[in-house]
This record gives sequence, structure tokens and C-alpha cells, in this order.
Amino acid sequence: MARIAGVDIPKTKQVWVALQYIYGIGRTTSLKILDEVGIERTKEVSSLTEDEINRLREVIAKGMKVEGDLRKENTLNIKRLMDIGCYRGIRHRRNLPARGQRTRTNARTRRGERKTVAGRGQRRGMAKK
Repeated sequence: MARIAGVDIPKTKQVWVALQYIYGIGRTTSLKILDEVGIERTKEVSSLTEDEINRLREVIAKGMKVEGDLRKENTLNIKRLMDIGCYRGIRHRRNLPARGQRTRTNARTRRGERKTVAGRGQRRGMAKK
């Protein structure tokens, strides 16, 4: 396995797909990097030469924020929002959707499992004795 930006990328995949295993590199960025370095997109990682791998490492290290640095920046951005107490920060603090989605129904992924509330049963009709 080739190791780029602290991540072992799989040998059996094509290079443009394998680069996406690095946090912060998606499809478009992966293709731009390969065009800049001059590596064929459909080439497999196992067939890359050491020189090509080194060129990939240089381009990613010099021009991009990936992995740990990017994760840290995202965390600090969210922490800043929570510290200043803006709407988005409050939503993050309460673990609710921050981009205007409805929460009366749905939003289960963000809110977690349903919590039962005492005294909700037998609302309509007569109560059992």
C-alpha cells in the first residue's frame, strides 16, 4: 500500500478513487491533482512508480489542507460558533440540525432514539380502570 498524507491508500483501486480515501479529497479534487501531476486517471495504485507517488505526496502536502489539519480546523470552526452563541452554535450545542431542517418529524439521525414521555397514553376516549 502507498502511504500518502498519513493514509494507506488501497493498491487494487484506480488512482482517482484511491485518493478519495484521504479526508478532504473528493472526486473533483482527486482529478485535479492527477492532471497537475500528469498521472493517468485509470492507472491502478499498484502500478505507480515511486517517483509518481512522491509527486502526489508533494502536491497534496504543498497545496492542500487534509486529514488532521482539516479535521482540527472544522472542529475549531464549530467550537467558535458555539462560543459566540449564534443560532448555528446553539443548534450544534443541543445536537439538533443546524441548516433549517424540520424537527417535528424526522431528524432522528441527529436527535437520537425516541425518548418516551410519561403520561402520554390513553389520550382519547375513556381511561382504563
